[in-house]
Amino acid sequence: MLHTLAIRDFVIVDALELEFGGGFSALTGETGAGKSILIDALELALGARSDPGVIRDGAAKAEISAEFSLGESARKWLEENEIDTEEDVVLLRRVIDASGRSRGFINGVQATAAQMRELGELLVDIHGQHAHQSLLRGDGQRTLLDRHAGLHNEGETVASRYRIWQELDARCREAQANAKNLLEEKERLAWQVEELEKLAPRPDEWAEVSSSHSRLTNAASLMGGAQEALAEMSESDVPVLSRLHAMQQKLSRLAEIDDGLSPVVELFDSARIQLQEAVYMLSDYLSRTDLDPERLKQVEARMEALYSAARKYRVTPEDLPAELDVQRTRLQALSEAQDIDVLQKRADAAEAAYLSAADALSKKRAEAATLLGQAVTGTMDSLSMEGGQFAVRLNACQPGPYGLEQIEFMVAGHAGSPLRPLAKVASGGELARIALAISVITSTATETPTLIFDEVDSGIGGGVAEVVGRLLKKLGQGHQVLCVTHLPQVASQAASHFQVSKMTSDKADHPVSRIVKLTDKERVEEIARMLGGIEITATTRKHAREMLSE
Repeated sequence: MLHTLAIRDFVIVDALELEFGGGFSALTGETGAGKSILIDALELALGARSDPGVIRDGAAKAEISAEFSLGESARKWLEENEIDTEEDVVLLRRVIDASGRSRGFINGVQATAAQMRELGELLVDIHGQHAHQSLLRGDGQRTLLDRHAGLHNEGETVASRYRIWQELDARCREAQANAKNLLEEKERLAWQVEELEKLAPRPDEWAEVSSSHSRLTNAASLMGGAQEALAEMSESDVPVLSRLHAMQQKLSRLAEIDDGLSPVVELFDSARIQLQEAVYMLSDYLSRTDLDPERLKQVEARMEALYSAARKYRVTPEDLPAELDVQRTRLQALSEAQDIDVLQKRADAAEAAYLSAADALSKKRAEAATLLGQAVTGTMDSLSMEGGQFAVRLNACQPGPYGLEQIEFMVAGHAGSPLRPLAKVASGGELARIALAISVITSTATETPTLIFDEVDSGIGGGVAEVVGRLLKKLGQGHQVLCVTHLPQVASQAASHFQVSKMTSDKADHPVSRIVKLTDKERVEEIARMLGGIEITATTRKHAREMLSE
């Protein structure tokens, strides 16, 4: 809902700030007073094309700000565009300078005109001779019909099944186009997998064979070193173990005299035990170690095989097992992709599922279209369009994410005139009245919180004008409705009333526009002016009070 609109130096408005409430509000005033300036300014805040000509004479720039409460769809749009949504309101601001440069801001973040239009369409729908009009767009008409008929879930199902069908169909066509290349690639991968499987590299095998090769290559040195150490410790003429044992015995006798040497004796004893253990281990090592040229040859052959394969596949020898897994996965994926018959069956099944859902949606749309056409046609009769007709046409089209048809709103303004697309209706007032009829009938399905009607009562009067007022009042029960009108029968139905007037500025010799919210007493005077023209009489005021009381 629109809360405030602030305008500065726009056309003939110097400075203006208005607050709006819910329900139906009317804007009235003399011809030329600038009633439509309010809507023109709001359209700029919503991303309309800017023009330096809208800047008030003598001013450097024009500025418009509009604050709205946030609905769910607008909040979601802000989140998707990463714009702050901490508050429950959104502020749209537009600045136009004398050079024609325009800048837009959403909650203080600079935004493009396209972004402001996208968000604006979620906040306001303007109906009139210069419409910011979702009803003129094919997608808007389809969305409105589906929402009115409660077909949102069915539409989502159709869109989802269409995406699945298109993805499978694309894969099938790609497989058919690349069948030869896929076969060649599959044969190459099969050969590589077979080669690697014959090699059968094991995880951590390269570390194992490298260690074995190092040991076997240096077996003579290892055995020589071990034998030399063993001889020094236990087999020489004066072995280390014997000498160590003799020193331990001598120190033990001395420790009997002075126990201060006891810790040293204990250390000698521990060293002797450790040295004896080393002798046992060296003996065991030498018993198990032998020169094995044949085994060395086998290990070297295995290392060469692993290294050659690694070089061929451009990986390290350690990564050969992982490379085999990768090749197997690729081969399996190609085998599945090459099975064109299976892909085609899956694509055909997806197409059948889509067509089933789309056909069901089409039938429900046809029923809803008939009912909506009858309801809007009936409302048109009460809006001075006797004999006119409204219809919703379902034009067959190629299967798409929205179904098997395009929705088109058709209108015949008078009896005997042919049905034409709503977008081609010539009369702006006629278009506005039709839009009003559609909006009232589909009000429960219209998510846009603020609806604005500009000169909706053009070309009508009397009882029809009173019907228009009642329809706007009814529409205001579920939405915020603003209407620029020149008919007292319409204005008197409003919950709030704003008067637009034009006067000469105190600071300069040029006119400025003023817009004020009227009190109950002021409303009587304004309705009387609209009824009585130049001279307002007591009778006119009485009539105005009666209209307001009704």
